Amino acid sequence: MKLQLDIVTPERELFSNEVDIVLAPGPEGQIGILPQHAPLITVLDEGLLITRSGEEELTFAIHGGYMQVLPDRVIVLADVAEGAGEIDIERAEAARQRAEELLKKSPPPEEHAAAMKALRRSLVRIKLARRSHRPYRPQEEQ
Repeated sequence: MKLQLDIVTPERELFSNEVDIVLAPGPEGQIGILPQHAPLITVLDEGLLITRSGEEELTFAIHGGYMQVLPDRVIVLADVAEGAGEIDIERAEAARQRAEELLKKSPPPEEHAAAMKALRRSLVRIKLARRSHRPYRPQEEQ
Protein backbone atom coordinates (compact mmCIF):
# COMPACT_ATOMS: atom_id res chain seq x y z
CA MET A 1 0.00 0.00 0.00
CA LYS A 2 1.27 3.47 -0.95
CA LEU A 3 0.53 7.10 -0.22
CA GLN A 4 0.04 9.71 -2.93
CA LEU A 5 2.29 12.65 -1.97
CA ASP A 6 1.84 16.08 -3.51
CA ILE A 7 4.19 18.93 -2.57
CA VAL A 8 3.00 22.29 -3.87
CA THR A 9 3.98 25.90 -3.32
CA PRO A 10 2.20 29.05 -4.46
CA GLU A 11 4.43 29.00 -7.56
CA ARG A 12 4.47 25.33 -8.61
CA GLU A 13 3.92 21.67 -8.01
CA LEU A 14 7.32 20.40 -6.84
CA PHE A 15 6.54 16.70 -6.44
CA SER A 16 3.66 14.33 -7.12
CA ASN A 17 4.14 10.58 -6.79
CA GLU A 18 3.37 7.53 -4.67
CA VAL A 19 5.60 6.87 -1.66
CA ASP A 20 5.77 4.40 1.24
CA ILE A 21 6.39 6.95 4.01
CA VAL A 22 6.56 10.70 4.57
CA LEU A 23 8.62 12.28 7.35
CA ALA A 24 7.74 15.96 7.71
CA PRO A 25 9.02 18.78 9.95
CA GLY A 26 6.24 19.49 12.44
CA PRO A 27 6.17 22.18 15.12
CA GLU A 28 7.15 19.65 17.82
CA GLY A 29 9.51 17.50 15.76
CA GLN A 30 9.42 15.09 12.84
CA ILE A 31 5.98 13.65 11.93
CA GLY A 32 5.91 10.20 10.34
CA ILE A 33 3.06 9.33 7.98
CA LEU A 34 2.36 5.82 6.72
CA PRO A 35 -0.55 4.59 4.56
CA GLN A 36 -3.87 4.46 6.45
CA HIS A 37 -2.77 7.24 8.83
CA ALA A 38 -5.58 8.99 10.67
CA PRO A 39 -6.66 12.18 8.90
CA LEU A 40 -5.09 15.38 10.19
CA ILE A 41 -4.09 18.88 9.23
CA THR A 42 -0.95 20.35 10.74
CA VAL A 43 1.39 23.29 10.45
CA LEU A 44 4.83 22.59 9.02
CA ASP A 45 8.04 24.03 10.41
CA GLU A 46 11.25 24.75 8.55
CA GLY A 47 13.12 21.52 7.99
CA LEU A 48 13.62 18.48 5.81
CA LEU A 49 10.74 16.49 4.38
CA ILE A 50 11.89 12.96 3.61
CA THR A 51 10.07 10.45 1.42
CA ARG A 52 10.87 6.80 0.94
CA SER A 53 9.60 4.49 -1.75
CA GLY A 54 11.23 1.09 -1.63
CA GLU A 55 14.97 1.73 -1.46
CA GLU A 56 14.68 5.24 -2.95
CA GLU A 57 14.76 8.23 -0.63
CA LEU A 58 14.10 11.82 -1.69
CA THR A 59 14.55 14.82 0.57
CA PHE A 60 13.14 18.33 0.21
CA ALA A 61 13.70 21.58 2.09
CA ILE A 62 10.39 22.87 3.46
CA HIS A 63 10.12 26.43 4.75
CA GLY A 64 6.76 26.55 6.51
CA GLY A 65 3.27 25.73 5.37
CA TYR A 66 0.62 23.11 6.05
CA MET A 67 0.15 19.39 5.56
CA GLN A 68 -3.14 17.58 5.09
CA VAL A 69 -3.09 13.84 5.73
CA LEU A 70 -5.77 11.47 4.45
CA PRO A 71 -5.60 7.65 4.68
CA ASP A 72 -4.16 7.34 1.14
CA ARG A 73 -2.86 10.86 0.39
CA VAL A 74 -0.60 13.57 1.82
CA ILE A 75 -0.83 17.11 0.52
CA VAL A 76 1.93 19.52 1.50
CA LEU A 77 1.11 23.18 0.91
CA ALA A 78 4.52 24.74 1.52
CA ASP A 79 5.33 28.44 1.70
CA VAL A 80 8.64 27.52 0.00
CA ALA A 81 9.92 24.06 -0.95
CA GLU A 82 13.08 23.00 -2.77
CA GLY A 83 14.64 19.82 -4.02
CA ALA A 84 18.31 19.07 -3.39
CA GLY A 85 19.27 19.84 -6.98
CA GLU A 86 17.96 23.37 -6.58
CA ILE A 87 20.20 24.27 -3.64
CA ASP A 88 23.23 26.46 -4.31
CA ILE A 89 25.34 25.58 -1.27
CA GLU A 90 27.70 28.54 -1.72
CA ARG A 91 24.75 30.93 -1.77
CA ALA A 92 23.23 29.22 1.30
CA GLU A 93 26.57 29.46 3.16
CA ALA A 94 26.82 33.16 2.29
CA ALA A 95 23.26 33.75 3.56
CA ARG A 96 24.12 31.91 6.79
CA GLN A 97 27.21 34.07 7.31
CA ARG A 98 25.28 37.30 6.63
CA ALA A 99 22.56 36.31 9.10
CA GLU A 100 25.09 35.33 11.79
CA GLU A 101 26.99 38.62 11.35
CA LEU A 102 23.77 40.62 11.67
CA LEU A 103 22.76 38.70 14.80
CA LYS A 104 26.14 39.46 16.44
CA LYS A 105 25.32 43.19 16.17
CA SER A 106 22.22 42.91 18.43
CA PRO A 107 19.78 44.30 15.84
CA PRO A 108 16.37 45.74 16.73
CA PRO A 109 13.60 43.13 17.23
CA GLU A 110 12.20 43.24 13.68
CA GLU A 111 15.68 42.85 12.12
CA HIS A 112 16.52 40.12 14.64
CA ALA A 113 13.42 38.14 13.63
CA ALA A 114 14.24 38.49 9.91
CA ALA A 115 17.86 37.45 10.51
CA MET A 116 16.74 34.41 12.53
CA LYS A 117 14.38 33.38 9.72
CA ALA A 118 17.17 33.78 7.14
CA LEU A 119 19.53 31.78 9.35
CA ARG A 120 17.02 28.92 9.79
CA ARG A 121 16.28 28.85 6.06
CA SER A 122 19.97 28.78 5.12
CA LEU A 123 20.73 26.03 7.65
CA VAL A 124 17.94 23.83 6.23
CA ARG A 125 19.28 24.38 2.72
CA ILE A 126 22.84 23.53 3.79
CA LYS A 127 21.65 20.41 5.61
CA LEU A 128 19.76 19.24 2.53
CA ALA A 129 22.67 19.91 0.19
CA ARG A 130 25.08 18.01 2.41
CA ARG A 131 22.68 15.14 3.07
CA SER A 132 21.70 14.43 -0.51
CA HIS A 133 23.35 11.58 -2.27
CA ARG A 134 21.72 12.33 -5.61
CA PRO A 135 20.13 15.60 -6.56
CA TYR A 136 16.42 15.74 -7.25
CA ARG A 137 15.30 17.71 -10.28
CA PRO A 138 11.81 19.20 -10.37
CA GLN A 139 9.37 17.41 -12.63
CA GLU A 140 9.40 20.08 -15.32
CA GLU A 141 13.16 19.56 -15.79
CA GLN A 142 13.10 15.74 -15.97
